[in-house]
Amino acid sequence: MRKLFTFICLIATLNAISQTEAEDKKAILTVLKMQEDAWNQNNLEDFMQGYWKSDSLKFYGSNGLTQGWQKTLDNYKKGYPSKEYTGNLSFTIDAITKIEKDSYYLMGQFHLVRDAGNANGVFLIIFRKIEGEWKIIADLSC
Repeated sequence: MRKLFTFICLIATLNAISQTEAEDKKAILTVLKMQEDAWNQNNLEDFMQGYWKSDSLKFYGSNGLTQGWQKTLDNYKKGYPSKEYTGNLSFTIDAITKIEKDSYYLMGQFHLVRDAGNANGVFLIIFRKIEGEWKIIADLSC
């Protein structure tokens, strides 16, 4: 009887962990959807709400490493000065993997259809739950 009880507790624990991860992944995908919507409205400030508003944010792209939320926003504004350049963004998510409690990495693709010429690439993003919200703390896009 004791083994049965232990087995039932183990199954219940694994089920709870699975449900929590599913909820985390859904919340992270919601952040990405918000970013797509903001980008497609040429609203880079709202797009940046998915990022950790900290000087410790790291963005690694074709121009090298950028540190800090404001510097990242400034780079976006410089590289995408108008709707002609922001165009229409969509993401394809290839993998969402838990790193540890409250941290996941995502691997995916971005697709940008725009008047200034289409652009496609890949990314690896690290999300962390900070003060109850999922935020990008590191972004490698190329």
